[in-house]
Amino acid sequence: MKSFYKAAPASIKQQASGTCMKNFLLVICFLFISVETFGQQFSQYNTGTLYDSFENPAQAAFIPDTSNKIAFNLFIPNFNSNLYLTGNAQVPLKNRAFDGRYINTGLTIEEGRFSRANANANIYSIMFKVFSSLDGNQEIGFATQTRGEGRGLFTDETLLLLAGSQNFDRDDYSNIFNSNYTYQSYHQISASYREKISKSFAFGVKLSALLGIQYQQLQIDGSHITFDRANDAAIITLQGRNRNNYLPGGFSKHDLIPSFKNPGASISIGTIFKTRDNYNIQFNVKDVGFIHWSAQSNVGEFNTTRTAPAISSNRREDNLYGSVYDIVHSADVEKAFTSPTNGKIELSANRSFWLDYEKRFKYSPTAVLQKEIFYDGYTAALVNPLQYNNLVGTLTTSYNNYGIFSAGLQFMVKSPNIEFYIGSDRVMQSVSLLRAARKSNSQINKNAGFSGADFYLGFSIKFGDMIEHPLNASHVPLGDRPGFLKRMWNSVFHKD
Repeated sequence: MKSFYKAAPASIKQQASGTCMKNFLLVICFLFISVETFGQQFSQYNTGTLYDSFENPAQAAFIPDTSNKIAFNLFIPNFNSNLYLTGNAQVPLKNRAFDGRYINTGLTIEEGRFSRANANANIYSIMFKVFSSLDGNQEIGFATQTRGEGRGLFTDETLLLLAGSQNFDRDDYSNIFNSNYTYQSYHQISASYREKISKSFAFGVKLSALLGIQYQQLQIDGSHITFDRANDAAIITLQGRNRNNYLPGGFSKHDLIPSFKNPGASISIGTIFKTRDNYNIQFNVKDVGFIHWSAQSNVGEFNTTRTAPAISSNRREDNLYGSVYDIVHSADVEKAFTSPTNGKIELSANRSFWLDYEKRFKYSPTAVLQKEIFYDGYTAALVNPLQYNNLVGTLTTSYNNYGIFSAGLQFMVKSPNIEFYIGSDRVMQSVSLLRAARKSNSQINKNAGFSGADFYLGFSIKFGDMIEHPLNASHVPLGDRPGFLKRMWNSVFHKD
């Protein structure tokens, strides 16, 4: 029996795709509009917050003789949001997103120019952690979160076509629309375990079940266009591959409800080693996993030609969307597939310095190196927190292999049992994009090194009994048994 999707008319198919082609041709425009959703940042490294302990599993969330035994975010979401856009598309897409029209400033033809987009999301809805053993120095946690991972690479000509055929001098062009993008979102339910095995070594692991929400991937490897100017049409040929999970009726809020339709799993492993000269060396393998998208998904390899009519009219966007949509989905078959999560390898070094004799001012810089496992991205960052009593101000700088330099600020209130933080790892770009969204022509038409935004916010509280060493205890301790990993460590090294 044919599925509803296969039997549906073209207009319904277009709706059911979740505006796949609009995401292709205007993917960055949508990322700008969805700025509150996506994110990734470094400023939480070695802060000891509850968020930090879940993202970096070997990081401690509790301090014996100082904090209480239970940490919770009280169902207040802890999130960060980040995106960036490089290349000549910045001005045209900001105009399209915030002013409703195209300005073709800087777009080129047959010069091989690309614009790059990147966006990631991480929103914790529940974070709960318990300090379970003093002798074993164990922490056990549970968390639920929602993630989004997106990236795209598209040509100048792809956007230039949306403004009409008058921008192209010749009638025939080849391989000027070879672009790609990938996006996936999913829920994550996690259990974490952290143990300080010795005075100088700690280990942590985070195991997660993943529940897929949405997936889209489009890769165009070959393209050709012929302009039929007499009939105001464009004959378009595209060759490539397409994968997306099928959502009946188009994407809606109902699809955000967790289900087991698209299951997956991931793991994060972290270690911290403290050297004799008090450097903390941290190594993480984070979010390595997969999602198996159901047999209702669509997979296709296309090599098809379609004609887009009336490309000079005010309906040219819709006509181009429809033609490209028909091409991309011309070879679709219903088939399950598996996608990886955006796993990362991270190495960091940290050391703290007291700046005064009263130990009120502390400087704790952290250098971080990050490499994406399944993609070519890598980033170097330097986190510079300056703490005065319970107040912390942080300057974070980072640089990646795409030539993007970012600078950010964070403000944090961090007492033993309450923590609150707010900040941005891209302050200047975030302010500029906010002003562009408020119709500032100077910012809309600003062609910077890159355009982007970043914002994050978090809160948690600790309660319950205080963690106390026996000599400082306000009650008679019954004795804690060392943790499992510490017992193995002691047996290997013959320690009592």
